[in-house]
Amino acid sequence: MKYLNIALAKGRLAKQAADIFANTGINTSGLLEDSRKLIITDEENKVRFFLVKPSDVPTYVEYGAADIGICGRDTLLEEGRDLYEVIDLGIGKCRMCVAGPASLAGKLDNIPNKRVATKYPNISREYYQRVKRESVEIIELSGSVELAPLVGLSEVIVDIVESGKTLQDNGLVVLETICDISARMIVNKVSMKIERVRISKILDSIRKQLD
Repeated sequence: MKYLNIALAKGRLAKQAADIFANTGINTSGLLEDSRKLIITDEENKVRFFLVKPSDVPTYVEYGAADIGICGRDTLLEEGRDLYEVIDLGIGKCRMCVAGPASLAGKLDNIPNKRVATKYPNISREYYQRVKRESVEIIELSGSVELAPLVGLSEVIVDIVESGKTLQDNGLVVLETICDISARMIVNKVSMKIERVRISKILDSIRKQLD
């Protein structure tokens, strides 16, 4: 029997996923250890976990290096990968929002040619083109986007908001909510055919846990 490979985002999400997979009968004890290992193996069930950067999970799954993965909906929307999104796990909940100074509340539609700073250029472009039907300038950043409105780089930002404390600490507020975000289970399209029995058994078990 070949290994069933599962890609997980390093950090808190991997720990939460460990509980979910443990309840399907997979040994996930290695995921809970304080270790720098990137591959954790359950030899008895022939399952391997890969610990990768969150934004890389869909890449591993789409190209078949991993059969299954867990990542945030934000990553899926931004990456637009060719794979199956099969279960909303309901963990890692947050929101994708437009944020900026409180003085802009209720006035966003009156600002022509807005500059929008973000780590999520594709999500931002889609929102402003399809939903708002506005022409905006997208400024892609990889660091703390909250800084952008404070120094005049942009009028607003598009970013993930969990508690809102980081925004508050920097004098910003949520101005619009684009969508809700949570962790999703994804499956490689070829794997779903070749390993349908094993994968379906895991998915059914997880759906029962969520119910």
